[in-house]
Amino acid sequence: MRIVMASAEVAPFARVGGLSDVVGALAKELAGMGHEVAVFLPRYASIDGEAYGIREVEGLGPLSVPMGDHDEEVTLYEGRMPGAESVAVYFIGHEGYFGREGIYVDPATGEGYPDEPLRYALFSRALILAMREVAPRPDAVHLNDHHTAMVAAYLQELHDEDARIGKPGIIFSIHNLGYQGLFDRKLLPEIGLSEELGIPGSPFEFHGSVSSLKVGIELADFVNTVSERYAVEISSTPEYGLGLEEVLAERRADGRLVGILNGVDYSVWDPRVDELIPENYAPGDLMGKTTCKQALLERSGLDGDPSTPLIGIVSRLADQKGFDLLREAAGSVLELGANFVILGTGQQEYHEFLQGMSERHPKRVAAHLTFDNQLAHWIEAGSDMFLMPSRYEPCGLNQMYSLRYGTVPIVRSTGGLADTVEDYEPASDTGTGFVFQDYTAVAMLSAVARAVKAHGEARAWAGLMARGMALDYSWRASAAKYAGLYERAREAAPSRRSRRLTS
Repeated sequence: MRIVMASAEVAPFARVGGLSDVVGALAKELAGMGHEVAVFLPRYASIDGEAYGIREVEGLGPLSVPMGDHDEEVTLYEGRMPGAESVAVYFIGHEGYFGREGIYVDPATGEGYPDEPLRYALFSRALILAMREVAPRPDAVHLNDHHTAMVAAYLQELHDEDARIGKPGIIFSIHNLGYQGLFDRKLLPEIGLSEELGIPGSPFEFHGSVSSLKVGIELADFVNTVSERYAVEISSTPEYGLGLEEVLAERRADGRLVGILNGVDYSVWDPRVDELIPENYAPGDLMGKTTCKQALLERSGLDGDPSTPLIGIVSRLADQKGFDLLREAAGSVLELGANFVILGTGQQEYHEFLQGMSERHPKRVAAHLTFDNQLAHWIEAGSDMFLMPSRYEPCGLNQMYSLRYGTVPIVRSTGGLADTVEDYEPASDTGTGFVFQDYTAVAMLSAVARAVKAHGEARAWAGLMARGMALDYSWRASAAKYAGLYERAREAAPSRRSRRLTS
């Protein structure tokens, strides 16, 4: 099949969160299965074009993109996916919208760019024009999160009968329902769509605003979330559905909402081959993990006693990720005897909390308030446990990385965390981690206490590590499910009707 994938971020070119890793790894796996894959993302200023051999597409020139009452010119660049040369990667360049220091957030203010709807509408519209030139007549177009949802609208409203585009199946992946891409309906004419599309009952309308995410949900042929549990959660309860549970329940009822668990790129995230960690190791020989822990402790300035349990966290510092629970229980966790190493950026209140913790306990808490890909690998390899107390978690990747590295996960039972981590049962000596149900500091603390206790029992801990390292969450099975979904979408596409824009 000919597959076009669109995303606001794609590893290794532009990384903010797990979305980039998912799209990059899935593209490589699909290509390995024999599919023809083209990936599109914006040409951000932070992308090192020279390092990746990115160049302007020859003989094409600027593309003129209609945006309301004027046109914007974009430049199309091309490159190849590292590690998968058959995957073509195309970059939409526009200096005004993408030639900025940040990707989603202005580093000078710490706030999201206020013109985000216009930026990603331009990207979506330009993507279709670029697709006509360099990736014509795809069998499937795979859109990811709200940034690319408008592609579904543009394909139907403006290009439904374009012979160079054809009638591809449209798949829309929800990586996190919490980011909906909301904007005022008055902006619709500025992105080349009628303001009437924002009326109640339209796929665009959401409580008086326009929801880009809702557009993708309603106009795609199939919608998928990144774990089976998350698909059920967001379509059944307001707590997870965030106002979209009814439309999602409709999609699930007609078989158009499915869950496909993300996979792990083990060519990057495996202690046997990881080029970024101090020493490689394998299930049968864990001496390298001891070396990695010692190196991490030294790098972070923590107490060097290797017997002290070390809890790692690599995360966005946000409410969703459970940092309110950690703030409430941090003192009690330290009383259990565990130390922390934390890597991430996010909400200022959590920066201040973690900075304060590290200043008060410099030998027990290390807070690295930055983005550092190498350090993320060191934390996975050098920690004993990995904490993910998320309020909700569509899939999560770090718990799967942790399992591979013999770093026992402590997680809340939600979304992909519930799908991938089995709670430890001492009586039967089964399980791969420590799972808690209620979203409370007390429940989280209880799980951490169980983990610290088990860490002191060498035989039990060795079993936990071995069972986790033996699991296979590679992309092979997940990519096969996506290929099947693309086929179903391609078959459904001819019956797709443009009137769904206003019905």
